Amino acid sequence: MPKNPFTRPHSRALTKRHKIAIAGVATLGAAAVAFSAVPGNAETTTSEVAVSSAPVKYTSEQLKGLQADVSEQLAAKALQSKAATEAKAAKAHAEAKAAKAHAEAKAKAKAAAAAKKKAAHAAAAKKAAQARKARAKAASRAAHRAKLRAAVHKSYANNLDGWIKESLDIMKAKGIPGSYNGLHRNILRESSGNPNAINNWDINAINGIPSKGLLQVIPPTFQAYHVAGTSWNIYDPVANITAAANYAADKYGSMDNVNSAY
Repeated sequence: MPKNPFTRPHSRALTKRHKIAIAGVATLGAAAVAFSAVPGNAETTTSEVAVSSAPVKYTSEQLKGLQADVSEQLAAKALQSKAATEAKAAKAHAEAKAAKAHAEAKAKAKAAAAAKKKAAHAAAAKKAAQARKARAKAASRAAHRAKLRAAVHKSYANNLDGWIKESLDIMKAKGIPGSYNGLHRNILRESSGNPNAINNWDINAINGIPSKGLLQVIPPTFQAYHVAGTSWNIYDPVANITAAANYAADKYGSMDNVNSAY
């Protein structure tokens, strides 16, 4: 009997010899059927049949081994297909997860950039508002100084009328209420228009702080209500009137409301 080419260990792929063996199995079956159908008086001899069918004779064990090898090949193919499908699914899942993480990171970065931009706009708006406020305040101070300078450098007569008018301009610049008539009326009552008048007989004089000037102001009151830009001399007409008007505004609302000693 020739050596069986299929007794070696099973391989993972159907070789050319395996395919020939499978064909031989099929031929053997066909030959067996043909032999059984040949009549006794047929001309074909047994030796001829034996010669023609000899190459494809296989044992049942060989056929079983071949079938097992084929089954193993099919199982391996199935496992390979399953592994490929699982790998493809895993790759798709990883790609989807990476895409989601990228989208989330992009959205987070976009939100952070928007928040930063909003904060920058808010800071810029606040800074601009502060700058506007500072400019407005500076402009107000400049206007105030201009008014004060105009009042100081304006020409006034050196008499009661001029002193009152100059005091009124300073009072207006400082926001101190009062009118010409209110000042004039109280000046005539207190000092008769004499800027050097001094009271040496009332309670203030007895206490050592006599009333002085056009509106008879005691020194402590003059110092406490002195208006910047005027003289510190209590006998100065404009300084005396302005300080007294400032005191009256604090205590009575305006010199216009004073009709007697104050």
